[in-house]
Amino acid sequence: MTNNVVIGVTTDFPDGEIRPASLPDGTTLAIYNVDGAIYATADLCTHGEASLSEEGILTGTIVECPWHFGTFDVTNGKPTGMPCTIALKTFPVTVIEERVYVEF
Repeated sequence: MTNNVVIGVTTDFPDGEIRPASLPDGTTLAIYNVDGAIYATADLCTHGEASLSEEGILTGTIVECPWHFGTFDVTNGKPTGMPCTIALKTFPVTVIEERVYVEF
């Protein structure tokens, strides 16, 4: 069974930036806006457990972890640069009437 939760409105997530959002259980997500498309992943880097929403650097669809400079594709969570080898968990995002929903 899946659930959807509203994490904000589109203006809460500026283009080219990363923002945190929380699920009802307290899990923090990193929310990315790439050219108007919104993506959600687990917030913690799978290598060093740094917060991507607080410290990550977004360049196009790639987020870089500041601790060891590993990178991930935010569209699918796959690692794209060492030392990261484990994918980020991703969460489906839907936008309805400017409200941003995440499925979990």
